[in-house]
Amino acid sequence: MRRGRWAAPALELLFLCLAQANFAPYFFDNGVGSTNGNMALFSLPEDTPVGSHVYTLNGTDPEGDPVSYHISFDPSARSVFSVDPNFGNITLIEELDREREDEIEAIISISDGLNLVAEKVVILVTDANDEAPRFTEEPYVVQVPEDTPAGSSILKVHAVDKDTGSGGSVTYFLQNTHATKFAVDRHSGVLRLQAGATLDYEKARAHFVTVVAKDGGGRLRGADVVFSATTTVTVNVEDVQDVAPVFVGTPYYGYVYEDTLPGSEVLTVVAIDGDRGRPNRLVYSLVNGSDGAFEINETSGVIFVTQSPAQLRREVYELHVQVTEVSLAGSPAAQAMVSVTVRIVDLNNHPPTFYGENGPQNRFELSMYEHPPQGEILRGLKITVNDSDQGANAKFNLRLVGPGGIFRVVPQTVLNEAQVTIIVENSAAIDFEKSKVLTFKLLAIEVNTPEKFSSTADVVIQLLDTNDNVPKFTSHYYIARIPENAPGGSNVVAVTAVDPDTGPWGEVKYAIYGSGADLFLIHPSTGIIYTQPWASLDAEATARYNFYVKAEDMEGRSSLAEVFVTLLDVNDHYPQFGKNFQEKTMVLGTPVKIEATDQDAEEPNNLVDYSITHVEPVNVFDIDAHTGEIWLKNSIRSLDALHNITPNGDCTWSLEVQAKDRGSPSFSTTALLKIDITDTETLSRSPMAAFLMQTKDNPMKAVGVLAGIMAVIVAITVLISTATFWRNKSNKVLPVRRVLRKRPSPAPRSVRIEWLKFRRTKTAAKFALKEDAPNENCNNNSLGSSLPPEAPAPPPPPSIAPSTGAAHWTVPTVSGSLTPQQPRRSPKPQAAGSPSQSALVSELRQKFEKKNIDKKTYF
Repeated sequence: MRRGRWAAPALELLFLCLAQANFAPYFFDNGVGSTNGNMALFSLPEDTPVGSHVYTLNGTDPEGDPVSYHISFDPSARSVFSVDPNFGNITLIEELDREREDEIEAIISISDGLNLVAEKVVILVTDANDEAPRFTEEPYVVQVPEDTPAGSSILKVHAVDKDTGSGGSVTYFLQNTHATKFAVDRHSGVLRLQAGATLDYEKARAHFVTVVAKDGGGRLRGADVVFSATTTVTVNVEDVQDVAPVFVGTPYYGYVYEDTLPGSEVLTVVAIDGDRGRPNRLVYSLVNGSDGAFEINETSGVIFVTQSPAQLRREVYELHVQVTEVSLAGSPAAQAMVSVTVRIVDLNNHPPTFYGENGPQNRFELSMYEHPPQGEILRGLKITVNDSDQGANAKFNLRLVGPGGIFRVVPQTVLNEAQVTIIVENSAAIDFEKSKVLTFKLLAIEVNTPEKFSSTADVVIQLLDTNDNVPKFTSHYYIARIPENAPGGSNVVAVTAVDPDTGPWGEVKYAIYGSGADLFLIHPSTGIIYTQPWASLDAEATARYNFYVKAEDMEGRSSLAEVFVTLLDVNDHYPQFGKNFQEKTMVLGTPVKIEATDQDAEEPNNLVDYSITHVEPVNVFDIDAHTGEIWLKNSIRSLDALHNITPNGDCTWSLEVQAKDRGSPSFSTTALLKIDITDTETLSRSPMAAFLMQTKDNPMKAVGVLAGIMAVIVAITVLISTATFWRNKSNKVLPVRRVLRKRPSPAPRSVRIEWLKFRRTKTAAKFALKEDAPNENCNNNSLGSSLPPEAPAPPPPPSIAPSTGAAHWTVPTVSGSLTPQQPRRSPKPQAAGSPSQSALVSELRQKFEKKNIDKKTYF
């Protein structure tokens, strides 16, 4: 019991002691170069970018409690870093500058919530090459005498760089070493005058030398960079007395005019001391060449004449002037010499003057023929020009003012006096017909004088005419139109030719010639062309004539023009039919055509219109007024319809057709036309009849077709014979062993005949020539076949029943009416050789023979 009573307080005391023993956290010390720990001996380049993570604070708590990190700075210092309290990441928040602050003091702390441990750390800022060299003691200006020896030191430049190491080392050099007289020591910056170089105040009073200072280079933000700076050294050159006087404004020329008074100033010479920085006084003097006629002011250098120009014996004087420097001590120093040219000048007081044979003259006249030879001299002009002045004042130019390029004057430049010659330059421009008078101004003007005195003279040339032109027609060709019925002696056209020459040379005579001129005459003076009195013109025979007309002057100069005469057609011909009585065969649905021609030459006289003037009965036919095609009216579609119109039923009509031209007045002609009407069924019953009906109006067509058929048959026969001959011949010439072949039996004769009659092919089998049953109301032809074909299907009524056993057959010819083959109908049974059939055949044969006899009378 006692033991248990004391045990409980002892345990409570033990727990209390343990609770009070809480140890403080601490940083890790990871040594130099570490970026993790307590920032001991930590350094940072000054070019580290703002916002960079530069270090990580790292520590621990003995009890394992979470820790937080803090960093603080002195209130007078910048807060350069910030820290993440949980992770200890330190971030740069301000730019670093080693040249301004090379180390940073900060207090870092770590806390576990109860205990706070703080440490003072120093962060070193290391250098980066971020500074450029800078020159001190600017500006650099130095005064240097021009006689400074080569290689002498002139000035020392100095530049500093705040960086350390190679980035803080400075070397010097000149920016342009080729165009300078100076050199610089690369380490000390001493500027010297190069060996062999000299200064000259008179050439250059100042020199500007650019010196470059460059550091040794270094790293900046991860790259190697080199910085440099420049400065300008002004070297002022001091003058030294080492140059003789110099004359300015040379060469010197002076003029003395004929009216100059003695004592007048001629010119002034000017000299300056070559040493312009410290010039000495100058004294002028005349050495020789003046002959006492000129003097000079020793101070101002003014030269003046001492005699009257009339007393001067020479035209040009060469004076020698000397200038001497006088030193400050009063002793003569350097000297210089210059030549001065003085010319005695005549005054320009006389203008050029033109002279004729009798003295001064300002108008010259001449008469000459037009178109003189090229280069001819106008010898009728006697012109002299003179200038009384002397030298340059007497020099002047001559030129002609007027129409250019016609004449030229010689000479063009004159000194004092010359004989003026005018030469023909362009003969073609000297034309009487263009201008009867040519007027020019002869101008003389001084060349080199300020006054430019001048004078003029009029040159008037009267031109005389020559026969130099050819008569020319007003047109290269003339076009005339006259009616063909114009009487003989009618005017056709008037031609005109012009000769610009005057007098008899301008008179023109006309004549015509050529193959087309036989019917025409021309008046030799007026140029009027008219027809021969006996001429009879016919536009249908010759519609156009063309010939030439010639214009000639009295000396035989001539030109030609062409004349085209067109005859205007007059309606003087009647339309003409080929025959006044014609026969045509018309198939139902197909028109027939009648044609008339008009021999007039032009429209509308030769255009023909057609009309039916008389037909019995009427209202059966229509005619195309322009083509002459005649067809049945649309209401008539079969032969049965015609039966109701004509009582005799022979299907034959007689028409009176008129052909009328469109001329004014109009002419017309009539013809009688007989038309036989049939239909296609009637034609198909007898191929030969159909063929004859179709060729009734054109017999040559039938002859041509028959000749063609015969030619084809002959050609086929020749081919077969030739093939047979060569086959038999080849069978005879055989090798030793002969093989006997049995000749194939010839085809039946009926088959060969069918082949010779253009045996039907599969395509041709669709068409067959049919023969219709005879119609007693129509004028049809029949071949008189023993077995007539089957009757056509109704309508038209009445129809005649065909005989039994009518066979389908074809005619081997290229003409005829081809119709699609219809399926064969079963004929109605009828007794062979019945009386009705025999009578029908006899009647058809008689009609056919009668029709042939009638046709022969027309052929």
